Amino acid sequence: MRRSIRLVVPVLLAGGLLAWSAAPAAAELKVVVTIKPLHALVAQVMTGAGSPELLVGGASSAHTYALKPSDASKLSRADIFFRMSESMEPFTAKVARSLPKTVQVVTLQETKGLKLLPRRTGATFEDHDHDHDHAAGHDHSHAVTDGHAWLDPGNAKIMVDRIAQALSAKEPASATVFRSNADALKGKLDDLAAELARELKPLRDQPYIVFHDALQYFDRRYRLRVVGSISVSPEVPPSAKRLSALRKKITSLGAVCVFAEPQFDTRLVNNLVEGTHARTGTIDPEGAKIEPGPDLYFTLLRNLTQDLKSCLAPPA
Repeated sequence: MRRSIRLVVPVLLAGGLLAWSAAPAAAELKVVVTIKPLHALVAQVMTGAGSPELLVGGASSAHTYALKPSDASKLSRADIFFRMSESMEPFTAKVARSLPKTVQVVTLQETKGLKLLPRRTGATFEDHDHDHDHAAGHDHSHAVTDGHAWLDPGNAKIMVDRIAQALSAKEPASATVFRSNADALKGKLDDLAAELARELKPLRDQPYIVFHDALQYFDRRYRLRVVGSISVSPEVPPSAKRLSALRKKITSLGAVCVFAEPQFDTRLVNNLVEGTHARTGTIDPEGAKIEPGPDLYFTLLRNLTQDLKSCLAPPA
């Protein structure tokens, strides 16, 4: 009898160990992000606790992106979906309303405390006061808000807190990791903001024109002098009247540079500067030419700074 008991106990223990080892591991949080700059911020907050998936990769623009069936499938399986706004990423408007209730849609433009600016629609912009502090900015409806708010590192810090909050609510077990990563990232963003301020200070009085008005937050943060944009939005071709007004602005203000963007046809820029003293350059406000990853946000803003310096700095 004692022998049978001794045999049964190891068998029970072995069975228990087998059952324990077969218990399913906790599923990794499934996170999907629309565009590269936001993806980079989310990736840094998630370091050590998972990796987010990116929707708009390569040189695609969020303004003109068309959702693929594989994207819709990816989104339907997500726990959290981060986007900037419906106006910034129009392709998300319909899909966000049709996702299962299990998918939390986080619209970062709605983050409390963000300093938002209204979209400028005129071909030329009135020179803004270089001493204006846009910290007094107000929230505007999505229809009139400039959606490129991530280009101000101060706004990026506020979004990082919202990202950490959303992730922690979905996965409380990793909340300490998310919070620690967010705090470290905010410190790095402060350092970046100070670095860019030093680099850009000599360019404050150099007037320039952009392809579309994507740089308003960067411009206001660093008190730069963008004086107009070729198009209202990348998907809207500029009118002849608009181009005529811009050409006059180049001449009257002595605009130093007209900037194209990597996703769009550069012929408009070349035609606009023909016969003027303006130079041409390229800026990349969404990271079209940068490989996605946790460090992309920092690379993006440093590249933007160097591209502005390359075209706006006086020739040696």
